[in-house]
Amino acid sequence: MVNTLKNKIRILIAGFFASMALSGCGEDPELTQFQNDIESFCTEISQIDTSINNIDASSEGAVSELLSYLDDLDEAFQNFAELDFPEEFNYLEEIADQAGEYMTTAVSGYHEAYNNGSYDENTAAYASENYSRAYKRVQIIITFLHGETPEDVDLQMENQN
Repeated sequence: MVNTLKNKIRILIAGFFASMALSGCGEDPELTQFQNDIESFCTEISQIDTSINNIDASSEGAVSELLSYLDDLDEAFQNFAELDFPEEFNYLEEIADQAGEYMTTAVSGYHEAYNNGSYDENTAAYASENYSRAYKRVQIIITFLHGETPEDVDLQMENQN
């Protein structure tokens, strides 16, 4: 399921950048910087994901390697949450903050699940759920940036006047 979300995010990002290029939005320095920041974030999480998927699960250092990559992922999500969204996308900043919070909770949960050389399945399941919630929020943001409304948005967004 997580890989499906990541694939959707990649497709939506490509569409977002294509639509921005075609609409001439890239001429606005703030939008161009924002576009570059989003692209960098997506590239970084894709690279971390590839690294995680390439871990040799049978190696002695697999758990510490996984936790290290998850720490990198958390840092990437925190940087994403701190992005300065252009005014027309300000309504998405709260969702970016939520993505960062969910990823931090997920990474903390994974650390706890693998604490002291043991594995706590329930804690890992909780971490996995938060991991999925973080990626879901990124998917929602990318969908809105693409000019579409996500079909299955189950988030409560307050109207900001």
